[in-house]
Parts: sequence; structure tokens; C-alpha cells
Amino acid sequence: MSEPNPYANDGQGQGGWPGLWEAEHPWEPPGGREPTALAGGSTLVAIGDITVLNTGRIVTPSGTLPLHGAVWSAMDMSRTEERVPPYAIVLAAVFFVFCLLGLLFLLVKERTTTGFVQVTVVSAGRHHSTVVPVTHPATVPHVRGQLRYARSLSA
Repeated sequence: MSEPNPYANDGQGQGGWPGLWEAEHPWEPPGGREPTALAGGSTLVAIGDITVLNTGRIVTPSGTLPLHGAVWSAMDMSRTEERVPPYAIVLAAVFFVFCLLGLLFLLVKERTTTGFVQVTVVSAGRHHSTVVPVTHPATVPHVRGQLRYARSLSA
């Protein structure tokens, strides 16, 4: 068997055919390259599709904005609802027949948080808005912390 192994690792990717394919077709994330690869620099903070770079630039899908003097704002449009889950109602009805303690199942509450936080940045006469989905109560304070950090960088 004097033929070379077509699946041997040749230093390109995983070796063999997949490695050769990767060399000819480099992988690129959906939507194109990362904003940092296009603008140069590393990411300090990313809020939705707004990225703040260490080069003093804000990269958005609508273009690049200067970081110095940028005005940041956020609007919390999330809500937390509390309700009795359906299984608690069924258990309360079933156990009500046997004893009145089944009504204690109606004290079970389920909290769900939905909505989004809208973040807007204005710089050099241009603006960009993005929405960050909220699925947990801790998401809103996290976005506000990122916003405070971005504001401190803009000062």
C-alpha cells in the first residue's frame, strides 16, 4: 500500500477531505464577518447588535459611530406576571373532594418575565436602536450594568 492516506492530517483543519474543503471555503459566521474583524480592535461591551470597541468606535449594523460624546439611553419594556399554574388548579380540584387541604395548591404561584429592553445610542448626529429580549428578571439589571459601562467609556 504505497498510496498516501487521503484522510491523514496535513495541517489544514481536521485532516484529509474536510481539511482541504475548509482551506478552499473558510467558514464565516452568518451575516458576514464579526464587526471587530472589520473595524479592528477588541470588544469592550456588546449590547444587542451594538458593539463598543477599544479603538473608540461604536459598531452598529447601520455604520460606525464615534464613542466620545455618545449618548446612551434604555427603555425597559419588560413585565413579570404571576399566576396560578394549571396543574395547581387541577390538584386543588382533585384533593378538594378528599379534604379541604387541597385548596392549599391554589397558593402555588408561577412567575414569567417577558418583553425587551430597547437600547439607543446617539453620536455624531446619527442614532441606532436595538432591542434585547428579556426572559429572566436578572436580564434588565445586566443590560443596565452594560449601559453604565458604555456611558463611562463615552465620557
